[in-house]
Amino acid sequence: MMVFILILAMGLLVFLNRYAFLEPRLPLRLSSNARQFLGFAVPGMLTAICGPIVFLPGQQLNLDPANPYLLGSLLAVVLVLWTRNTLLSMLLSMGLFFIYRGWLSGSP
Repeated sequence: MMVFILILAMGLLVFLNRYAFLEPRLPLRLSSNARQFLGFAVPGMLTAICGPIVFLPGQQLNLDPANPYLLGSLLAVVLVLWTRNTLLSMLLSMGLFFIYRGWLSGSP
């Protein structure tokens, strides 16, 4: 029961946090510096989430070219910069990741 209450409280907190900035009738406005600073939040969060998965797949630094996580992420970056199409880049890099990982593990 306590976990359920905690989940509801966290959801309410996130909702109110977003609502305060999205509701046009509230007199709360961010300065241009604050908006520019918040522009770095998403790339920073993605780096914090993906970095350990890509570089530390076995709880140890792995920069080997046989690391499918590293290869897939490098391919995703190159594809996004080349095609400017996020969905296509994600699908192609995920496909290569699964093929390469399956080939390394020897499974069909």
